[in-house]
Amino acid sequence: MRIDKFLKVSRLIKRRTVANDACEAQKIFANGKAVKPSYQVKKGDILEIKFVNSSVKVRVTDISDNVKKGDASSLYEIVE
Repeated sequence: MRIDKFLKVSRLIKRRTVANDACEAQKIFANGKAVKPSYQVKKGDILEIKFVNSSVKVRVTDISDNVKKGDASSLYEIVE
């Protein structure tokens, strides 16, 4: 699954276009490297999202095309 779609489905970022823009601005990292929106997410990847005042680091635990809002956090676990 593309990283921009994963970020939207997991609700780490609200909209796919916002996730796409964040990738283009090099604010999304996978395994320590800045990635493009087309990066294919795999189980076990460590994703880091840099916001204005903070950052979030998560490990991908599952990949699913659609999940309910309450189950979105089951796709990842927070690291550090």
